[in-house]
Amino acid sequence: MPTETTAYEAPMRRALELALNGPAYGVNPQVGAVLVNDNFEILAEGWHMGAGTDHAEVAALKALAAKGISPVGLTAVVTLEPCNHTGRTGPCALALVEAGVARVVFAVADPGEASARGADTLRAAGIEVVDGVLATEAEEQGRVWLTANRLGRPFVTLKWAASIDGRSAAEDGTSKWISGPESRADTHLRRTQVDAILVGTNTVLVDDPELTARKPNGELFEHQPLRVILGETKIEGNYRIFNDAAETVHYETRSIHGALAELWARGVRHVWVEGGPKVASKFVKMGLFDELLVYQAPMLIGGERTSMRNLGVETMSEAIALEFNEVRLLGNDIFIRATPLKGAN
Repeated sequence: MPTETTAYEAPMRRALELALNGPAYGVNPQVGAVLVNDNFEILAEGWHMGAGTDHAEVAALKALAAKGISPVGLTAVVTLEPCNHTGRTGPCALALVEAGVARVVFAVADPGEASARGADTLRAAGIEVVDGVLATEAEEQGRVWLTANRLGRPFVTLKWAASIDGRSAAEDGTSKWISGPESRADTHLRRTQVDAILVGTNTVLVDDPELTARKPNGELFEHQPLRVILGETKIEGNYRIFNDAAETVHYETRSIHGALAELWARGVRHVWVEGGPKVASKFVKMGLFDELLVYQAPMLIGGERTSMRNLGVETMSEAIALEFNEVRLLGNDIFIRATPLKGAN
């Protein structure tokens, strides 16, 4: 039986596809699993459908049992190292041991303090373990959950719309609409994949945003992220952010670290920051961002209302270096996804 990682790439690609069927938000990762025989034929599939449901490995084992096929001697191919702890469900590493599989192949190690080291449990039971298969692809796909758990704080995405000359609003403060309808639809869809949307108090007072995830026809998506207001200014009045479409919390503090810690304790693993240049600039200046999403519109505005405020960059050698991960047209706009350049600054 070959153990070269290339032999498992095809079933791992399928497992990565299956993982995307699960919710992108919440405390649990998106995980996919397949069970294959010695000919690398996929006999059963599974994925994690959300907190409290079967993990991907167990779902695949149940799908196999429904077909009347024994798991003994098969290989489990999983996108994430099987978990090693009991939460709302049991440990997947133990489930695979009890099932009698001969081999477990996974892409990325579990960074969780309680859930990690499932591979040790498998090896101790005499099961062969192959790791690192399509690790690069799995790291990219699972970057939000993996980064959050490695850092012990929510993954932070900064999002803004800007003119091609980097302006977020006209001189009178108006900003509707810089981005086009396709960009706005994309924004709302992406909101359904995060745990929380954060803005500063000034954004609430000036723009009165609702901060919900809406379909093009105006209907609300089923999942609505937590709405978070950050800042010491008291907010009184009938602002839309306090309607009953979603839950809202106001952290009356300027401490970004404190707010992120509070959100982590609430189970928030992905924060989407939409709160204007002042708030976004603070996250950047503190190095507390993991990803930028920019919708750049084909227009010139000019003036002083730039997308970023003073970042403390006095000379070009101090500029915050980024890496473009994705650049594409979205309607008439340019969509850019960028991350801090590793090893820079």
